[in-house]
Amino acid sequence: MQPVGLNNPSSSRLLSLDFMRGFIMVLLALESTGLYDHLFDASSEGSIFHGFMQQFFHHPWNGLRFWDLIQPGFMFMAGVSMAYSLSRQRQQGFTRSMSFKKTLKRCGWLFFWGVLDYAVRESGLSFELWDVLTQLSFTTLVTFLIFEWSATAQILFCVFVLLLTEMLYRFSNIPNFNQPFTDQHNFGNYVDVLLMHKINKGGWVAINCLPTSVHTIAGALTGRLFLGNSKNKLRPMLMWALICLAVGYSLDMAHITPIIKRIATSSFTLASLGWCLLGLVCCYWWIDVLDHKRHLRFFIIVGTNSLFIYLFFEIVGHRWFNDYVIAISGGLMKIIKVPALPASIISSLCIFALEWGLCYFLYKKKIFFKL
Repeated sequence: MQPVGLNNPSSSRLLSLDFMRGFIMVLLALESTGLYDHLFDASSEGSIFHGFMQQFFHHPWNGLRFWDLIQPGFMFMAGVSMAYSLSRQRQQGFTRSMSFKKTLKRCGWLFFWGVLDYAVRESGLSFELWDVLTQLSFTTLVTFLIFEWSATAQILFCVFVLLLTEMLYRFSNIPNFNQPFTDQHNFGNYVDVLLMHKINKGGWVAINCLPTSVHTIAGALTGRLFLGNSKNKLRPMLMWALICLAVGYSLDMAHITPIIKRIATSSFTLASLGWCLLGLVCCYWWIDVLDHKRHLRFFIIVGTNSLFIYLFFEIVGHRWFNDYVIAISGGLMKIIKVPALPASIISSLCIFALEWGLCYFLYKKKIFFKL
């Protein structure tokens, strides 16, 4: 990945995509510091601030909150980036076979890092497939395999994937796993027993990679739209955003298929895709069309090393870095008698500041990690 030319008018980068990627990584980095937990604890139940902070946590089951859109957004933007990457490879003379090998290698590394993220536990090693990177390794490969298809064929494939997911959950009829939308008793839980010999207590399932491949495919289709010759890119994106939102929420409100992020139901997949498209429409219109490029660097610095910072706060942060910084900052604040809650919030902000500073150092040195 090359550094972003914020001050270069000839830069062909889609700055709205760089901003959205950075925005999501900043939110994830802040979540990894425990900041949202501290702020939620500081809010009074029933207050507006309490309701606002609740949006930074996944919905427990049937419903949709802001935080439920983070992974779909991540996978959607990966698809947009793939379209640009494959276009660039074609310009460099890559054959389809060469691009396939490169994609396969990338998917292998994504799978490896995703498994490693969950592998090291206090009780020992563990094999789990619930990380976003393992999911992305599958959706990336599927998206590549159908990338050359027509837009109509890819959309029909997405419809097929969602219908297949519905049928697997509704008609598999496996004893104890025949309740399609019940936690711990659905088809996704059954697949986890087969693959990992256990069920996630939070209700997450590995087979989410099947319906959420729609997010990455839709991202690649959006990337192709941006790379095409069409002058009006906003209208089709807005149209599809409204269609996805309407169908997704209608399925839920009609009690046909509930919106459940933890098992990525078809209604959730469509509703979240609609929000992703709408988010990119707004960012593209504001940043790339109206040319508002000021104050983007804070997010882009993180977004240009998104894989690195994600692995850093997921693996290094949780297992060492966070506790080390908290020990120092917390100790200093005890000396000056800072109350416990403000001290926790300040410690979280210190962790984030150091992580952002690390991204800034890499950005200035033009070091960009990619697979």
